[in-house]
Amino acid sequence: MVSNITWLGHASFKIVDRVTDKVIYCDPWKLKHIDKPDDKADLILVSHPHFDHFSPEDIHKILKPETVIVSVKEVADKFPKNSRVLMSGNKLTVFGIEIEAIPAYNPAKQFHPRQNNWNGYIFCANNLLIYHAGDTDATPEMLALKNIDVALLPIGGTYTMSAEEAANAANTFKPKLALPMHYGDIVGKWEDGVTFKNKCEIDVELSRPE
Repeated sequence: MVSNITWLGHASFKIVDRVTDKVIYCDPWKLKHIDKPDDKADLILVSHPHFDHFSPEDIHKILKPETVIVSVKEVADKFPKNSRVLMSGNKLTVFGIEIEAIPAYNPAKQFHPRQNNWNGYIFCANNLLIYHAGDTDATPEMLALKNIDVALLPIGGTYTMSAEEAANAANTFKPKLALPMHYGDIVGKWEDGVTFKNKCEIDVELSRPE
C-alpha cells in the first residue's frame, strides 16, 4: 500500500502517483537525494508557514515552472506564480488530483490556533485516499473522517498529538493504515513510533526517513 509513499523525515513525504504520473510532496523540509529529474515536484502541499513545514529553500530544490503549490495564504504569497490558496473545509483539483483541506490546530495549546486556519490535506494518489494531518491535535474534524486508506499522523507531542493521543485518534477514525510522522527531529523520540504502533488497533508501518 505504501510502496510509493516515502517518509523524508519530520512531516515531509514524497508520493509518486502512478495514476496521474505526478510527484507529490507534503511539507518538504531538509530534503536529500533529490538530484534526479523525477525528484522534481508536480504538486507540493504545505500545511502552514512554520519553518519546519514551509521551507522556501527546499521548495526551490524541487520546483519546476509548472509545479503547483497548494497551501495557505502566508505560503502562497511567497510563491505567487506557482501557488493556489486552499482554505480549510474547501476542495480544489490539480492535475486531476482532488485535494481537500482539513483544519489542523491545537484546541488547548497556543502553537497552532484554530483561528489561523492552517491545514491538513486529504488527496487521492495511487487510488488511495491519503490524509496528511499537518500540525494538529486530535480534533472533531479529524475524528469524523471516513474511508481514509493511509493516515500520516504527527506523534511527537508538545506541538501536536503524542504517540498515545495519535493512537487513540487513529483507533477512532480507523484509517486502513497509519504512518507516524513529526517525531525524531525537533520533538519526539524514535521510541514513540513503537509506542504508537503498539497502541493502535489498525495497521501501522514504521520506517526511517530516506
